[in-house]
Amino acid sequence: MPTNSSVPTNPSVPTNPSVPHWITIPLTADLLRGALELERTEHGVLPHRLPARARAQCADPQLAVVESQPSGVRLVFRTRATAVELDALRTKRTYVGAPPRPDGLYDLLVDGRLTARASVPDGNTITVDMTDGTSEHRPGPPGTVTFTDLPAGLKTIEIWLPHNETTELVALRTDAPVEPAPDPGRRVWLHHGSSISHGSDAAGPTEIWPAHAASLGGVELINLGLGGSALLDLFTARAMRDTPADLISVKIGINLVNHDVMRLRAFTSAVHGFLDTIRDGHPTAPLLVVSPILCPIHEDTPGPSAPDLTGLAEGRLRFKAMGDPDDPTPGKLTLRVIRDELSAIVAQRSPEDPNLHYLDGLALYGESEATTLPLPDDLHPDAETHLQIGRRFAELAFEGEGAFTP
Repeated sequence: MPTNSSVPTNPSVPTNPSVPHWITIPLTADLLRGALELERTEHGVLPHRLPARARAQCADPQLAVVESQPSGVRLVFRTRATAVELDALRTKRTYVGAPPRPDGLYDLLVDGRLTARASVPDGNTITVDMTDGTSEHRPGPPGTVTFTDLPAGLKTIEIWLPHNETTELVALRTDAPVEPAPDPGRRVWLHHGSSISHGSDAAGPTEIWPAHAASLGGVELINLGLGGSALLDLFTARAMRDTPADLISVKIGINLVNHDVMRLRAFTSAVHGFLDTIRDGHPTAPLLVVSPILCPIHEDTPGPSAPDLTGLAEGRLRFKAMGDPDDPTPGKLTLRVIRDELSAIVAQRSPEDPNLHYLDGLALYGESEATTLPLPDDLHPDAETHLQIGRRFAELAFEGEGAFTP
């Protein structure tokens, strides 16, 4: 997979007048992969990564935002078209005092090759003030992303939607008929994790680490990486239970620490319950439990974590641990405690569940990587690190004796 620097940028432009006949294509579920549900809106369709039942069981606005950001969701179809237009209404989040967030990208793949990427202009903006927790919503119009000069002949087109912007799909147009792409026959990998799995600061939607690993592993990704919301919620476990999949992984830990939501006693029980629920729907599928990657601020210091407001004053966003490493409270969670407990839980369960496996997150990003690729905000990996984590995961899970080796 090419990196961002090697991908041509195809900026959004108005409808190309040289294209003689646009065909409007209905936006139906058979053209979308990676979403669990489509909601009809006043503008078009909104892909969701959690079903309505799960969304109804949680009033957390953070979860509502992140599950509607289509990380891993893509339009996929077969066509002879040489031009494609997509109208979309984005909702972008910005933070007062923080550096401007880059626009979300639409990655175009032709027969599996990343060919171009572009952004939709305009749209809605939510501005968050982290000093007092308030936010302001500014509405905006839909925009258009256009891809032209595509190769002639029948081909498979994929348009990966922005992993970090809520995206309502308004209209799809092509200059030739389309049909749903046939089932590629690849195994389906269902993954759940935190903002790191969601994509955090990846360069684009095909370069979030799960997408990169899926490409290297030759599998179809359903990404339930939910920024700030990997909290062992049973509604997420039930969604995973009910989603057809051949391979399953859960990356557990960092959000439990930086939200400071439970102690060790509750954590152990919650992990067992989460795994039990998944196993109700997938009793024999390879199930990989992944512990947290290295995060120095929380290795031995419990949560919560919070934005470093002094950093905001300097125009940069960083996070700091608010807990006390010497806190005598029994059962306080740190990343080191969580790794030890997850390893013990898998060791306890695996004699009766031989398809349950454990992967230490430090094998994906540990001390040596932190020296050369430090976390820019002390919490999230940057674009280069996403690609490295994806490569490492593919090597450890899809090759050799890995849990997902065919």
